[in-house]
Order: sequence, then structure tokens, then C-alpha cells
Amino acid sequence: MPGDLVKKLLIIGGGITGLSAAWEASRLAPDLNITLIEQDETLGGKIHTDLVDGFVLEAGPDSFLTTRPEVLRLCEDMGLAAGLIPRTPRKISSFIMHNHVLSPLPQGFSGMVPMDIAALAASPLLSEAGKRRALERPDLQERTGGDDESVASFMVRRFGEEAYQLLIEPLVGGIHAADASLLSREAILPMPGRAAAPGNPVGPPFLSFPRGMAGLILALEDRLTGVTIIRGTRVESVRRRGASFLAAVTGGGRHEADALIVTTPAHETARLLAVLDSDLQEMLGSIQFASTAVIHLGYRRADVPHLLDGYGYLIPGVEQSDLVACTWSSQKWESRAPSDHVLLRLMAGRFGRRDVPGMPDEELFELARGELSATLGITARPVLQRLHRWDRGMPQYTVGHLRRTLAIFERIRAFPGLLLAGSSYEGVGIPQCVESGARAAAAALRHFEKQEE
Repeated sequence: MPGDLVKKLLIIGGGITGLSAAWEASRLAPDLNITLIEQDETLGGKIHTDLVDGFVLEAGPDSFLTTRPEVLRLCEDMGLAAGLIPRTPRKISSFIMHNHVLSPLPQGFSGMVPMDIAALAASPLLSEAGKRRALERPDLQERTGGDDESVASFMVRRFGEEAYQLLIEPLVGGIHAADASLLSREAILPMPGRAAAPGNPVGPPFLSFPRGMAGLILALEDRLTGVTIIRGTRVESVRRRGASFLAAVTGGGRHEADALIVTTPAHETARLLAVLDSDLQEMLGSIQFASTAVIHLGYRRADVPHLLDGYGYLIPGVEQSDLVACTWSSQKWESRAPSDHVLLRLMAGRFGRRDVPGMPDEELFELARGELSATLGITARPVLQRLHRWDRGMPQYTVGHLRRTLAIFERIRAFPGLLLAGSSYEGVGIPQCVESGARAAAAALRHFEKQEE
């Protein structure tokens, strides 16, 4: 693109989606003028790793799924694939906690869907009646209402109330911090006959970085060329100026761009675009979010009586706990704790229940220590306590989510060059976010090509 015809692309949000968009745009159009604005001083959004006294603390996701190809391909492009690490092999991966007793999660789950029904029905968590019901095969087409239904409704019809409450619902809570009676089956569960995206079926299903998932962010930041990154700056509003977009930032500055990719959470995007389109603001605001907290506790190994012979456990909603899961981080990944120590990570907060992230620090630590005492028999004081709060950090794909998302994407067609991307719309996983950012970048480049025709 010669001199005065160089197009300007502005990306709002420096999480993995925004960084993926910047990477793809700079790769496909090296001469493009690209600016990325992030309101925090650090990039990465929910991918955040702290290194404290020999412990590796993941405030967000601790790995990425390889059954989708996007992140692995990105790592290969950056020359990082050889350094990725798999989970430490364990005979049993995860457990379900019920009445503070741990039972193995049955084999054969694909996401939240049990594929090995015999293994599901053999779980010691289920009564004989519950096992018989799980083995039934009802006609799942027999239902009333609209096109969509809740995850809970579908799963109870298919496997019965008991199997749903004790074996399936905990996975929903662990992944989405959600109330499954509100979650959209269309948006959350694979449709019958829908093929999964090709990935790495013969390799480890999960991979991470030796010093935490922040390794992915640091690598992107280091390798991004031709991208101006502005940190610690909040975008206040976006408006149109002719065919361009004008973003006003804190302190009175302005950034003009020929195309705009907004990767912030939907509630933040609603605020940014309020001046541009109040109807779009309302549509974006209809996407709800759960607030969560991540609590890290480090112990001397000698103070932990449990074998910790797996990756951790899930806590069903019927337990009436504010906690949804406990990951045994040092057992799951190498070098996550100093020698002769263990690191445990507990996730707290469920959509529709009390404001857990709003609790004082010590109450959250007491909540976590009480759970570990009751289930794992740990009574010693931890040698490390840290927590991280995510206010409205997890989007909730409630019933009708796909229709709402389609309506939002249809609405922004009235503003050529405006693209929305990120976990609020079509997937909360890192691979989906990477793909979303890359797709938005490609759409921005197509917009520039149309302008030049």
C-alpha cells in the first residue's frame, strides 16, 4: 500500500483475541498501519501467569485444547511448538466430589457430553435407578418449545436427573461457571452429526508452556512487527467520521482508523459503541457474564495427607458450594511448585449465586482452606496464598445465544469496517478466541480491498 494510501486498522483489546487479530493482519498485510490499544499495562487479558517464590500461578486458563488446530498452528508459526509440555501422565485424570468423597470422573466424555454410556452408568456416584435411567435411549426429538433449549433440559432428558446433577453438571460449572438450566444447548453442545474441527487427534489433548500460559502472550508480543501497541489507555467511545472510525481515549486523545476490530467483552463493547448505535449497545448488553475468583494455595507436600493421584476434582452445584473445582496444579504440570511442595488452585463463583469475587480476601481463603480440609484432609496452614478476581469475566451463552449473536453481527453490517471478536460470541476457549481474532483480521483486509475497487 503506497504512501498516503496506507490503510489504518485499529484493534481495541490486548487479550489473546486482539493479539491474534494483530498477528494475522500484520502477517497478511505487512505494510498495514496497525494500532492495538489495551487499557491494562500488561497484555493477555485472562491469560495471566504470576511467578511467586517458585510457584507458577495461572490466573486464567492453564492450557489449551489441541483438538482444534488454531493455537497449535500459531505456536508452530512462532517456532514454539517444540517447547510445549503435556500434562503429567496420571492413571485417573479427574474426580467428582460428592459429600466430600472423591469418585473418578467416568471415561469417555467429549467436552460435557458422555460418549461412553456404560462407563457413565458404572460410576459409584449413581444409584441403581440412576444407572438404569442413564442407559435408556429416549427419543431426543420429542420436546416442546422453541428451537433452542437449555443444556440441563437436554441432558436430563437424555441421561436422567441423577446422572446430570452428579456427573454432567459439574463439568458445566467447571468450564462455564454457569447455571446449566440457563445455558444454550445450541451454543454449548455439539449438534448431532456435526464434525469437530480437525486438530491433533494423536497428540496430547492439552498442552501448556513450561512457565505458564503467559508464554504464549510474551511470544506474540515479542514477535509482533509493524504493530503499535498502546498500553494503560482506556477507549471511552467510538464514533463514525465519514467512512472512518474515531476512538476517543482517556486524556483526550483520539485514534482514527479505516477499520476497527473490537475484542473487549460484550458489556464493555456495549459501552464503547453506545454513541455509534444505541440499539447495538442494548443487544450487546443482553449477553450476561459470571464473576469468578481463582484461589491459589501452596503447601509443603508433607502437610498434605491425600495422594493427589490425578489432576483435581469438580464440585457439583448440588453441593451448594461457592467453589466449582480444585485443580492439583503441581500434579498436573511439571515445575509448578518448589521441590517438596504442592500447588492447589480452586475456582469460585457460579452465575446467579452470591457475589463471590466481592468477598474479602480472608473469607475467600477460609472458604478454600475449609474445602481442602473437608475433602483432602489438609489442616496445616499454607505456605502461599494468592487470589485473582475476574469481575464479569465469563460470558454466559444463555438460551437463544446464537440468535442474539447472529442479530448482533447482522446489525454491525450497517457499519462497514467494524468487526467484533472474542469469547463473548462463538466460544470461550483459547482456540476459538485465536480463530475469532484471525477471522476478524481477514475480514478487515477484505474491507480494505473493497474500498480500493
